[in-house]
Amino acid sequence: MLASVAVSPDEARAVALSMPEAVEQDHHGRPSFRVGGKIFATLWSDDRMNVMLDEGCILTAVDRSPDRCEQVWWGKRLAAVGVTLSRVDAGFLHDLLTDAWEQKAPQRLISR
Repeated sequence: MLASVAVSPDEARAVALSMPEAVEQDHHGRPSFRVGGKIFATLWSDDRMNVMLDEGCILTAVDRSPDRCEQVWWGKRLAAVGVTLSRVDAGFLHDLLTDAWEQKAPQRLISR
């Protein structure tokens, strides 16, 4: 059982908010995490965080960790990777969130 490495919703929130200038805002009744006004992740449920990556990163995450990650489609667009929190550790989630944050953050934050 992988429960010993599970990430709670509060831990997932803390990891997302640890990114520079990250803020939490409601998004259709769910917590979203934004930088520069752009969403880089949503806490979809107590056991799933959607991390907004580009298509290549989504496919890589799902290919490397199909037991922890799934494709999330928004209409006809591959929009995010769904991460099962009960199957990941904080380091894995941090890496995905860092990539998503970097793809959405203003250049002035990335250049630090």
